[in-house]
Amino acid sequence: MIENMPHRTTVHETLTAVFQVRKFADGPELAVLLWQRAMEPEVGAWSLPGGTLGDYEDLDTSARRQLAEKVDVQKVAHLEQLAVFSDPNRVPGPRLIASTFLGLVPLTADPQLPADTSWHPVSALPRMAFDHGTVVAHARNRLVAKLSYTNLAYGLAPAAFTMSTLRQIYCAALGYEVDTTNLQRVLSRRGVLTPLDTVSAPGRAGGRPAKMYRFTDSTLRVTDEFAALRPPS
Repeated sequence: MIENMPHRTTVHETLTAVFQVRKFADGPELAVLLWQRAMEPEVGAWSLPGGTLGDYEDLDTSARRQLAEKVDVQKVAHLEQLAVFSDPNRVPGPRLIASTFLGLVPLTADPQLPADTSWHPVSALPRMAFDHGTVVAHARNRLVAKLSYTNLAYGLAPAAFTMSTLRQIYCAALGYEVDTTNLQRVLSRRGVLTPLDTVSAPGRAGGRPAKMYRFTDSTLRVTDEFAALRPPS
């Protein structure tokens, strides 16, 4: 018999780390969507979008509803469950267990955000509430790992793109430089890319228009289970 155990109400929430490659002053960077808390606890700190699981919801439905209601993100290109954060003291008050998700938004998407919500570079996060910074790091690690052995970059890329644009997406997401020629060779060998019969519009400096591509699949699949993209030596 277990004695002296505290009786606490347990609440279940969903939290989603939504990533997008966005242009900042120093160039394209991987950004995460955050909203600023206006009430205690942790007033002024930044949080991941999420909220309490509804009585008749599964986790995926709850995550999508919270994104739509809290930060007006109606659609994500990819959504997958990450992990469960269940430390009894992760937040003050009633015990709150969090099922966390990774969400991806394409480069060209521009959701209309509430005034208390904005994109922040993952490399320079503001003061984060509770364990949300740890969730962001966990989601970033998952993204980087899956970019090596799956086609997950389809969730960050527009419907059609040049290899130069795709390279920018990979560089921002991975956090290091990637060679365009090598990237094209690897992805083409894996059957990830489909060339299109169109070219990009000429740039301001003129030059030859670049060939356009799309991802062959818009759902997740493993392309090389033993592959690992690594920083240049």
